[in-house]
Amino acid sequence: MKANNGIHSFDEILDSKYGKNGSKQRSKAEEAAFSYYSGLLLKQARKKMKVTQKQLAEKLGTDSAYISRIENDQIIPSAGAFFRIANALGYTVELKQITT
Repeated sequence: MKANNGIHSFDEILDSKYGKNGSKQRSKAEEAAFSYYSGLLLKQARKKMKVTQKQLAEKLGTDSAYISRIENDQIIPSAGAFFRIANALGYTVELKQITT
């Protein structure tokens, strides 16, 4: 990556904006990013399957407001809820080890 204003990597940008990896501020920023990303993933999957929020909610035994809050980054689904929603949409969730 070409150096820009003395910053040489994406990690350095994150460090300068949110603090070092493991810091309280960085963890909070990462949690917000994961929340946004999980809602976006579920919304895209739901639309791809041509399922309404109401239909998905009924399949899960909940209400459409719950699905809407997840998709609009207002709440973070638990890991169990995320897996159940993905499964209800016909997806599986795979964990892969990150190699560096």
